[in-house]
Amino acid sequence: MRRLNLFVVTWSLGTLCAVSFTICVIYGLLTPHSLHMHDFLEMVLPAYKWGSFPLFFVGLVESFLYGAFTGMLYVPIYNFFLKKWEPQSDLTR
Repeated sequence: MRRLNLFVVTWSLGTLCAVSFTICVIYGLLTPHSLHMHDFLEMVLPAYKWGSFPLFFVGLVESFLYGAFTGMLYVPIYNFFLKKWEPQSDLTR
């Protein structure tokens, strides 16, 4: 098995979270007030306030940073356990 690349996973998860945030905001703008989760977004993104265009970019950055932070934690943990439990090759005998 291959080890994970910290840079690739961190940027991938950061981008995934930023895109998900943008989709949630667009969904909230297109649906009635009772169907979207603006309260949840304001809870998990402390500087973000629903309906403020300049603060949309703050929420976008916060979302990206949460995803990047997750990647920076996940990759070293994954690689540690991969190295620990990866079967040894016959070349090391």
